[in-house]
Amino acid sequence: MARLAAKSRKRTPPRPARVVIDARPVQEPERAPLTAEYLEHLLRAFAAEPLEGESFVILSRTLRPDPADELIRAGLPVVARRRLPPTSRVFRSAGLTLDSFLLRGAEVGTAAGALGAAGALFHTAGGAVPIASRLPVVATLLDMAPWELPQTYATSPAARFGHRLRARVLRDAARVIVCSRATAESARRRLHLPRERLAVVPLAVDEELRSAGQDAEYVAATRERLALPQRYICFAGRYDARKDMRTLFQALDSARGRRSTTEGSEESPALVVALTGDDGVEPQLVAEAAAANRVADLVKVVVARGARERGAVIAGAEAFAYPSLSEATALPALEALALGIPVICSRTGALPETVGSAGIVVEPRDPNRLAAAIEALWSGGSLADQLHRQARKRATTPRRTWSDVARETREVYAAALAGAAGGVLA
Repeated sequence: MARLAAKSRKRTPPRPARVVIDARPVQEPERAPLTAEYLEHLLRAFAAEPLEGESFVILSRTLRPDPADELIRAGLPVVARRRLPPTSRVFRSAGLTLDSFLLRGAEVGTAAGALGAAGALFHTAGGAVPIASRLPVVATLLDMAPWELPQTYATSPAARFGHRLRARVLRDAARVIVCSRATAESARRRLHLPRERLAVVPLAVDEELRSAGQDAEYVAATRERLALPQRYICFAGRYDARKDMRTLFQALDSARGRRSTTEGSEESPALVVALTGDDGVEPQLVAEAAAANRVADLVKVVVARGARERGAVIAGAEAFAYPSLSEATALPALEALALGIPVICSRTGALPETVGSAGIVVEPRDPNRLAAAIEALWSGGSLADQLHRQARKRATTPRRTWSDVARETREVYAAALAGAAGGVLA
């Protein structure tokens, strides 16, 4: 791990490039909100601090508004567009495989005039990676669940083949960007990616979320509008198989009634589940799961619309609970810490190194230990005070920005181009 971290610190000065980038996730944020947020923030950061000679080719899907229009208005130097037909919804699990071939075809001609053949590269952050690309490929891995939880995310033959193909193409990529050292190690072991091609580029917290969480009046107004409890523990994110929500509900039931108020009545921990996707299905699924685990009366489900509302909900919490079975970025934990809220999380993926001393890390699928962690922060006392101090300290330390992410990503681009120009993917 130390060797991997040392490799990730090597810097190659940015150089102008033509970047062919798959922006389709931006068009469907409800399907992949993290990928959409990553691409939008990254491209807008590129636009805010232009690099002379740099240009972009935007790949998007038909039947949806073209994201290139907004990016051009933001100042991104878009020199070409490619519109791809939909695949995932039409072909379901085979879509990932078909996408790899579509992306390969979409790059044809995009490098023309781009500072010579070595001046163009392909960047993807979605699930698909172009197969047999003529350009150096930079792939951002925001999710390791297909390989860490294959029993859930690779159940059909088509899905298994698609993820095997993706892993094989990733092994040939010029560079693979991950967001933490732990994710880099997981990618190296599970996907057999060469250590020297992995680059660690942590994400940044949305400034809109941070400013909203620091606005006491807005936080209070949001609490009233959403009818949130006076005291609560918060979870924010999607409700899917990556999250260990069953264990969280079991822990909540176990912690019920462990603390008594001064009047002698029992005060059970309340949980606010702030869903970041609104497909009309997740709120009902969460409510049903809470009822099945006998904690429906302790769980309030809301849909957090946008970064501002999410920041206000998190900022009003006693603690942020993020039980997970697979977590490649730890961005939700980063958001909570940026607002000075201590985190209770699983010993999974990027979470332990992200949370550090500003929270409590427990083993996944262990409701008893999770209940003890919830009780410790809910009840107050010296440990809770210490964790709150550490979280507030984290919130006031020099903060990472999307400008940092963009700069380090450009360094990865430069390293990929340098390797391609040298005849090897160094």
